[in-house]
Amino acid sequence: MTEILMIEDDAELAEILTEYLEQFDMRVTTAHDPYIGLSTLDTGKFDLVILDLTLPGIDGLDVCKEIRQKHDIPIIISSARHDIGDKVTALENGADDYLPKPYNPRELQARIKSHLRRQHSIVVSTQTQTSDLVLNELQRGIYFHEKPLQLTAAEYGILSYLMKKEGGVVSREELIYNCDAISEDTTNKSIDVIIGRIRQKIGENPKNPTYIHAVRGIGYKFLK
Repeated sequence: MTEILMIEDDAELAEILTEYLEQFDMRVTTAHDPYIGLSTLDTGKFDLVILDLTLPGIDGLDVCKEIRQKHDIPIIISSARHDIGDKVTALENGADDYLPKPYNPRELQARIKSHLRRQHSIVVSTQTQTSDLVLNELQRGIYFHEKPLQLTAAEYGILSYLMKKEGGVVSREELIYNCDAISEDTTNKSIDVIIGRIRQKIGENPKNPTYIHAVRGIGYKFLK
């Protein structure tokens, strides 16, 4: 049984989504108050979070940031706020996906399935070592100076793909369509935001990069 935490103050929508997702062996725990949602996440065991942005007492963007600071769990933003600034900020704060309301529950279910498949998939064990960076696909982990990096599903997808394509130029579009944790409607700007988060986690200066090099007008190239 997949355990999902939904932080959503629209009780009617939460009920509709809960009933729909139950058909796919997904049990949804709903928190209408964001503070209760954070407390529930801290004390329970969940596989994924569905998070609204317009919440009472605290903005959902801040909730997203707090979740990411404590938990390595897929976060899908479910929001009626369509502003590109909100989407970029959500990704900067650690969200893995952004689903604008209104949407068909089938799309939410498909995105949940995609994120969980990526999160829990077991692949043939391969280990790619690039200087101080080591990719272990069996453990779904990337190690920097022998310590595991705390990466979101989207960050892991992009960095592991770049490492496996070492030396080759990878376009933003290629990253979008080959990383399961990234939805197909993700913008190039959002890819740049995620790259920026990865660089911060490996202490890389984008103006003088060691590993991730920008290729003007195309995308990125990973080098030792």
